Amino acid sequence: MFENIRLSFKGIFSHKIRSLLTMLGIIIGIAAIIAIVSTIKGTNEQIKSNLIGAGNNTVKIQLYQGDGVFDFQYQSVPYGIPVISDEVKEQIEDIKEIEKVTLFRQRQYCDSIFYLNNQLAGGTVLGIDKDYLSVMGYRIKSGKGFSEKDYSDNKKTAIIDMTTAKSLFEGEDPVGKSIDIMGEPFTVIGVVVKSSKFEPVINSMEDYYTYKNDSSGQIFIPERSWPIVFKYDEPQNCYAKAVDTDSMTAAGKKAADILNAGLYADSESNVKYKSESLLEQAKSMQDLSASTNKMLIWIASISLLVGGIGVMNIMLVSVTERTREIGLKKALGARKKRILAQFLTEASVLTSIGGIIGVGAGIGLAQIISKFADVPVSISGVSIAISVVFSMAVGIVFGLIPSVKAGNLNPIDALRYE
Repeated sequence: MFENIRLSFKGIFSHKIRSLLTMLGIIIGIAAIIAIVSTIKGTNEQIKSNLIGAGNNTVKIQLYQGDGVFDFQYQSVPYGIPVISDEVKEQIEDIKEIEKVTLFRQRQYCDSIFYLNNQLAGGTVLGIDKDYLSVMGYRIKSGKGFSEKDYSDNKKTAIIDMTTAKSLFEGEDPVGKSIDIMGEPFTVIGVVVKSSKFEPVINSMEDYYTYKNDSSGQIFIPERSWPIVFKYDEPQNCYAKAVDTDSMTAAGKKAADILNAGLYADSESNVKYKSESLLEQAKSMQDLSASTNKMLIWIASISLLVGGIGVMNIMLVSVTERTREIGLKKALGARKKRILAQFLTEASVLTSIGGIIGVGAGIGLAQIISKFADVPVSISGVSIAISVVFSMAVGIVFGLIPSVKAGNLNPIDALRYE
């Protein structure tokens, strides 16, 4: 075996230009497939990352009326939907796919937020429990967080994010200042920022509307203080932090099932809790381009077919050139399978070298595409391994006919060949 490999390298390097031209089809085919697969994988990872965000694995479970989110800003509290109790929250936390749960209430666009003469237009107000900031990945930048007394005594305290701080206070330190929320004064006790900042990659207007979910700023108040501002003890929404990204869909569905099991029998039938299935949304977007991606891979595979034909052609030439050598070996007792193995090994080594060069070219091509076309790439180790093995298989398949021809040569005729 090793002797056959040594002879193969000797034959390849004795005809360097011819061997390189023979490998060119294999190199181009493998490079094209690596580049396409890497681009597809990178794009799919970007879609998933854009939707899921910085990776805190949180799933939003909220009330829907039919197919639309139930909006308390424009609709009254639905009949038969209870406030989520601590016992129900504990049931959700017991789900194996869930690490932690937080409950919250929300007004997405609230214009009645002021500090002196400054207004926060379209800000979001959230009534949060003690787990919200940690589950959602916030940390205190200045001031402090809510204490147990803030939650238990209905204190009119607030925490704001950096967008709100910049919009309302314009460079002033907001901690200790009083803001007006829907006519009620709240004292700012802290400013929060995200522990890990994440921005989706926006390449088009379509991406902007798909991924961008900016708000004009967020204000957090204790959940017990919610009725002070909005007058009603509304049902909460829920964020469930999954143990990992792949568990998000199951975590959301199981949490929604528990919440819906707690609805009153005579509740409004078209108002139910549903989870925001980002993984399924990402998969749907990835599947849209699946047929196009497969077509590109098939087109690139044609280069491998052309490369294989080139290998077969050059091996037939090699058999013809070495007819006397084959005849001499057979006259000295070399068996048919020995001759067959030698030429098959040479074809496999030739295409394997082409495959390895093609992998390097494919990685380089993927990086060039990423740089100049602003397309994300993710090099796939599996596709690299498959490409090298496939290139070797091409050598075996297309080297078979020349190898059989060599093995079937009559030694007397081969020795007489001129």
